[in-house]
Amino acid sequence: MCGFIGVYQRNPAVIDDHSLLNALSSISHRGPDERNVWHDPAGRAALGHVRLSIIGLNNGSQPIVAEQGDLALVVNGEFYDHERLRRELEAEGCVFKTASDSEIALHLYRRSGVAGLKQLRGEFAIVLFDRRRRLMMAVRDRMGIKPLFYAQHGGAWYFASEIKALLAAGIPAEWDEDAYASRAFYLRDHTLFKGVRSVQPGCWVMVDNGGLHNGRYWDMEFARQDSVYPADEKGMIEAVRAAVEESVRLRLRADVPMGVYLSGGIDSSAMLGMATHLSSQPLNAFNLSFTDMDDYDENRFARLAAEHNGARFHTVAVSQDNLADFFEQALWHNETPFFNAHGVAKYILSQQVREAGMKVVLTGEGADEVFAGYPHFRRDMLLYNSEQQDPEVVNKLRQRIQESEQGYVQPDMPQDIHWMIQQLRHGVSWLDNQAGWFKALESLYRADFHDRFQGVDPYRQFFDRLDHRNLEGRDPVHKSMYLWAKSYLPNFVLTTLGDRMEMANSIEGRVPLLDHHVVELACRLPVWMKVRGSTEKYVFREAMRPYLPDALYKRKKHYFRAPPATLQQKGRLYQLVQDVLRGGELDALPFFEPAKVRSLLEKLPRLSAQEQGLLDPMLMELTSLCLLQRRFAMGSSGASAHWNSRVAA
Repeated sequence: MCGFIGVYQRNPAVIDDHSLLNALSSISHRGPDERNVWHDPAGRAALGHVRLSIIGLNNGSQPIVAEQGDLALVVNGEFYDHERLRRELEAEGCVFKTASDSEIALHLYRRSGVAGLKQLRGEFAIVLFDRRRRLMMAVRDRMGIKPLFYAQHGGAWYFASEIKALLAAGIPAEWDEDAYASRAFYLRDHTLFKGVRSVQPGCWVMVDNGGLHNGRYWDMEFARQDSVYPADEKGMIEAVRAAVEESVRLRLRADVPMGVYLSGGIDSSAMLGMATHLSSQPLNAFNLSFTDMDDYDENRFARLAAEHNGARFHTVAVSQDNLADFFEQALWHNETPFFNAHGVAKYILSQQVREAGMKVVLTGEGADEVFAGYPHFRRDMLLYNSEQQDPEVVNKLRQRIQESEQGYVQPDMPQDIHWMIQQLRHGVSWLDNQAGWFKALESLYRADFHDRFQGVDPYRQFFDRLDHRNLEGRDPVHKSMYLWAKSYLPNFVLTTLGDRMEMANSIEGRVPLLDHHVVELACRLPVWMKVRGSTEKYVFREAMRPYLPDALYKRKKHYFRAPPATLQQKGRLYQLVQDVLRGGELDALPFFEPAKVRSLLEKLPRLSAQEQGLLDPMLMELTSLCLLQRRFAMGSSGASAHWNSRVAA
């Protein structure tokens, strides 16, 4: 994994090396092993790259420039099965300059244009400059595992692996107030930084003399409700096992030491089991242990999986004080708010893994998205999509749901949620839940901010921009999964719990369960193979059973969460929240009325433990926004110059 900056300008001119080096310095954590810059001789473009060497250690420098000098490329990520493609391309006469897997993208583009990049398999972000056609193109992997941002400023287009690199190159650091009000930084391709957008998963963005163009090369396509499925359930389970095994095997290829993140759930435990089976040797397994509250600590389950596989087990103990110490630094890497400190915990875990000598880790991220592992998908299945289910079991579970409906759709929900339900002809549990939470957050808005953005209808904006062809005729659960994959998966899960916290410590995370071959197979399976009664991820659970201790095979979904700061009011994390929200940063924040927030802080100690826990996500987000404003000098005059001087220092 690596980091990069790309600059394109229609009118040839000298591109300042100082701004490029500033950008690369800001993301040096993504590539501590090497740094290089390339300039187009005609002055139209420049590419900069920082490298974390994983494959082709001594012969994989970037930017990669074609022998003919007409193409230049930077890549962040890994291409799997690249050896086969390399042999195929060499047989056609392609001459490779490096041993890096990244170079195949350059030759595939030369041979087949954008269509050639569809052959790439892995997690990646690419920026390619075509001198002959005078264009720059950015491509993001199918699921959005690797980040990729762009912005226009001063007559030039900028592309980068992280937003901070764009700011260091000269993009002003200003709040995008509309993106916050419409939650577009979670629901769509906006960010909290004005003018900065993300390339969407499975998409490309191109700039040339005609301006900006974009397109999609891949999307999730769930089976239609009227599809005829194979009757052989055992065959479906075996197909999932074979697809996951191939994905894991491909990701075991590295020229550096590799470990496994082990949470204690079935996903990461299965990855450890399968990787151990395929490599035939003990692996290093790393687990986060929350020492403050047993209810949040999964260490005993992770230890069980490690012992089952003979792994070398490493416990990384994390307290509320540790979370407070690293909160602001982790947030700087994240570039979006935390609503729980679990992202900070992941940052600490990655730090310890790097200190243990690892550069690459396998993770279990993605199973919940691909195989319907979240409780909200199970709720949708029971309420809206109960095909192939035992009616007696379904009725009992529905009754249980109705007895504990906290957080789900209420009569006073936003109108655009009711509108979406009408369009879909069923509810979506995760949207109901999120809308209720955002409604509570809006009660703290400044009056002027509330009035300016009243009626913005964030969920309608989100829905209107989707490809509805992939929703028509699909099961309700599959529609819910598609909506999640288009929003929170790339914009939250794979950011806060994936790339950012890992690469902050120069760790490459590999996610076998988001391999597009695995995803495409899972999409073709019937919904009742994913959720069965009260069992989520049914087909995945059965496929992974040979690799799991029995106690983990039977274990229900347990969310990875750090203990709420509000429940430990003597801890330093709680004190951090209090100090920040009583300080001047809140007064300068454009979104919230300080008096309302501080009134809430005054009431907090008198609330019940349940009420305090429910408020914790809101306070985490408010604290995050204040600290983001501080670290990036958001919205202040001369913000860009201030940022550049800090990077240079």
